[in-house]
Amino acid sequence: MSNAATLDIARTIRIAPVPSVPRAVSVAPLKTQCSTCHLRDLCLPCGLSVPDTERLDGMMFARRKVAAGQPLYSQGDKFQSIYAVRMGTFKSSLTLADGREQVSGFHMAGELMGLDGIASGAHASSAIALEDTEICAIPYAHLNELATQSTNLQMVVARLMSREIVREHSLMMLLGSMNAEERLAAFLLNLSRRLKARGYSPSEFHLRMSRAEIGSYLGMKLETVSRTFSAFQQQGLLEVDKRHIRILDLDGLTRAFGLRVQ
Repeated sequence: MSNAATLDIARTIRIAPVPSVPRAVSVAPLKTQCSTCHLRDLCLPCGLSVPDTERLDGMMFARRKVAAGQPLYSQGDKFQSIYAVRMGTFKSSLTLADGREQVSGFHMAGELMGLDGIASGAHASSAIALEDTEICAIPYAHLNELATQSTNLQMVVARLMSREIVREHSLMMLLGSMNAEERLAAFLLNLSRRLKARGYSPSEFHLRMSRAEIGSYLGMKLETVSRTFSAFQQQGLLEVDKRHIRILDLDGLTRAFGLRVQ
C-alpha cells in the first residue's frame, strides 16, 4: 500500500466515530507493559518509537480471560475496544441469514481483533475462544486520542487496518481461484508462517480449530477437508493424528501447489 493511501486511512481514523464510554469491565494495571511485553514486535507497539510506546504504557488496559467456547464479543455488539490476543486462539465468524455460521478468520497471540467495528460502531462478526485465552482490551477512544498526538501512531493503526483488508482479499483469493488441495495447503502454510514468527515449530503443531471450522473458512465440505488431509498424508507431505499435524516437507508442500503464502 502506498504512503499516500496509508495517510488517507490514518486521516479517516482521526475522524472515526468513537464511543465516549468504555466497556464496563474490570480494569487493572497490567503487570506487563507494551514496551516489555514479549509480543511487542507482533502487536500494537510494532514500529513505534520509544516516546510513542511510552504513551501506550500510560494507558489503562483491561486484561481479560475468555474460556474455551465463550464469546469475547458477538456480532452486532456495540464497538468500544480493539483486542490484542495475549494467549490462545480465537475464531471470528458471521451468522448468515439462514442461521449457519461462516468462519471468517483465526487469530492467535500478538494479533488484534475487533477492527471490524470501527466503521459502523458495531461489530460485524463474533469472536469465539477456541481454547482458554487471555486478551488485552484497548479502549478505542483512548487509542484514538493518543493517535491525534502522534502521526506515527496513526500510521501504525492504519497499517493494522490495511492488514485486515489484505487478509480479506487473501480469503477471497482462496475461495475464488484455488481448488481444495490448494486451499488447504495455503491454510497450513499460513499457520506455519505465523507460528514460526512466534517462536514455535513451523512444521509440527496442534490445530485448535475443528475440521468443520476449517471447512467453513475455506469454503469446503467437512468430508472434503478430511479427504484432502488424507491425500496429503498419502503423498508424504504430512503426518496427521487427529488435530496434531506434522509437515514433513514444507518446501515440497509449497512447490506442489505453486503457492505464495501471505
